[in-house]
Amino acid sequence: MQKKETLNKSDINKYNGVFWKFIIGFVLLITIIIVATSFGLFGELPSFRDLENPKSNQASVIYTKDKVELGNYFVQNRSSIRFQDISPNVINALIATEDERFREHSGIDFKRTFTIILYNLIGRKQGASTITQQLALNLFSDEARAKSVWARLPQKLRELIVAVKLERNYTKEEIITMYLNTVDFGNNSFGIKAAARTYFNTTANKLTAAQAATLIGILKGVTLYSPTRNPERSLGRRNLILSKMHEAEYLSDDEYAKEKTDSLHLHFKPTNHNEGLATYFRAILKQDIQKTLKDLSISKADGSSYDLDRDGLRIYTTIDSKMQRYAEEAQREYMKDLQQQFNQHWKGMNPFKGNENLLIQGMHRSDRYIALKENGKSDDEIKKDFNTPTKMEIFSWKGNIDTTMTPMDSIKYYKMFLRNSMMAMDPSNGEVRAWVGGIDFEHFKYDQVKMGTRQVGSTAKPFTYTVGIEQGLSPCYKVNNVPFTVKGYGEDWTPRGYGSIPGYLTLRTALAKSQNYITAWVMQQVGPTQVATLIKRMGITTPVPPYPSIALGSFEASVYDMTGAYSAFVNHGVWNEPIYLTRVEDKNGNLLFERKSKVVQALNEETAYVMTYMLKGVVEQGTGVRLRYKYGLNNPIGGKTGTTNDNSDGWFMGITPQLVSGVWTGCEDRAIHFRSTNLGEGANTALPIFALFIKKVYADPSLGIKKGDFSPPKGGSTITLDCDQYQNQEKSDPATKLDERLGF
Repeated sequence: MQKKETLNKSDINKYNGVFWKFIIGFVLLITIIIVATSFGLFGELPSFRDLENPKSNQASVIYTKDKVELGNYFVQNRSSIRFQDISPNVINALIATEDERFREHSGIDFKRTFTIILYNLIGRKQGASTITQQLALNLFSDEARAKSVWARLPQKLRELIVAVKLERNYTKEEIITMYLNTVDFGNNSFGIKAAARTYFNTTANKLTAAQAATLIGILKGVTLYSPTRNPERSLGRRNLILSKMHEAEYLSDDEYAKEKTDSLHLHFKPTNHNEGLATYFRAILKQDIQKTLKDLSISKADGSSYDLDRDGLRIYTTIDSKMQRYAEEAQREYMKDLQQQFNQHWKGMNPFKGNENLLIQGMHRSDRYIALKENGKSDDEIKKDFNTPTKMEIFSWKGNIDTTMTPMDSIKYYKMFLRNSMMAMDPSNGEVRAWVGGIDFEHFKYDQVKMGTRQVGSTAKPFTYTVGIEQGLSPCYKVNNVPFTVKGYGEDWTPRGYGSIPGYLTLRTALAKSQNYITAWVMQQVGPTQVATLIKRMGITTPVPPYPSIALGSFEASVYDMTGAYSAFVNHGVWNEPIYLTRVEDKNGNLLFERKSKVVQALNEETAYVMTYMLKGVVEQGTGVRLRYKYGLNNPIGGKTGTTNDNSDGWFMGITPQLVSGVWTGCEDRAIHFRSTNLGEGANTALPIFALFIKKVYADPSLGIKKGDFSPPKGGSTITLDCDQYQNQEKSDPATKLDERLGF
């Protein structure tokens, strides 16, 4: 039997020495590694400035006048949000699931870390990262998560150090807010604000416990637990999180029982630049801001240029979200019907007979043609391609349609679509309230409010009458409505007398019924130079040559300019430049630039008031009378219809004391149009959209748009507007006869 060996005191001291040397050495090694990591030996660490300003692609947000988010510019759909704007359900779901001791630890939960190590050793893999550590990874780890242990170790050390820095410099509320602003929820939704809108079409502060649990569940696996791709897995994950919230006493027994039995109830609305309100406006706005930042040399502190898609700018506009929605609804409601009229009108006929060049032009302008040319295809090969059936998605008023047709047939299809645009503004300050640049931004990108210009037709007539009123003509003065030739301004000009009414008519009646002969007579009295000068003074930016034909709208202008010009009639002769952008701030709320409308006294106050009286005549007895008999709008409204040659363009300009609107309708090419003026005139193609819009506006008392009359000049009007009284004055006092005073 062997004798047991016993350790003497010397041996014990020796082993103790080795043990403590190992412990001290290990601690020193860890300390050295941590210090080396903190000095960036294993990779650069973010500075305190980086911690305060984390680099992330943050969407710029567009706000309406009534404080509604109109849309975003983004590479990643990421928007920041404050802690107080996040539902407690989200906070509770996150903490219960990811980090129960979040409020107790200082960035690293050592108790949980050692527990997780034991779990992993027995094969039950779990993550040990706290919310703060995950934030550090989300914000500052540009490289992909390393797969090997040795490569992952220095990454992990850097995350630990950053987590400690975060805890030292930020409150728990700030940390959890930063985390929820940076995580990816899938479907191009970064941050809880974007996720709430995308999946439930709501705001983050209104998320229920079940909705919050669904969104937090996505963080476990963006695809695996996606409620749109894997709804069953998402539902199971949601219920697991709800149970954790119940265990942590964030939910009562009754709340838990109710929430876990509910379905996902998604209101999935993925963010898309082609969707949402004011798509055309947002595109124009972006170009405007980018140009302004460049022209004013506005840059960031480091000298780099601002990027609307990444720098989280705050953009404040004059658009009213309700009016914008009403304008888009009005367009959609009527253009569906008008397109049916147009299709029926051309049924069984070939509108391209004699206009074959339009199809060639359309082909040459197409992206398909450009791509084929760049790929070196010959003209014959391209022609063959355009006549080969292919699958495509096309626009229709009933929704997009998947079909098969040749690219050439698709050109014909789109050429036959009537386009439309509309703008509404507040005449008192120039602020644009609604902007509808086209019928569908996804398929028709070109903006017809500001970028597109078309002949304005009879909507130009009020400008000529305005100069006449300023020079002493009375709206009650009578002129024989017979063919009239304007002489003395280059070539003699005699307009056509479509719809001419025989006999003597007052100027008010002549404008109301859009009589060309009497308009030409007024032009003879005032001269085209004075009319062209007034038109430019009222904000028309396109060329207006001083020819007599401008009286009938031979020049081109945009809806934007024409609406601004008509606002001067309502605003006592003062033209306010239409303005749609008020200010732009950086992500921290610092002002980058702001805008104010230019103001011009375009015409005197009394003349402007008389013109509102004359324009009311258009609705009371003239070409705009269907506003009354068909749409029941009997309150004081003025307006002017416009129809260009061959019915290529239909216009309606509508004025009320608080709102001025312009509407245009026509095809892409002027050669494609209604063959009948009854169908193609502005009263049929443009006026109904204004009518539907203004009815919706009046029906919404929250907008504050009243049905009152236009206000007279402060000192009253010296011009007689009662034509019976005017005629009696003319008869009783020959010395006051207008034609004698003017030398006619």
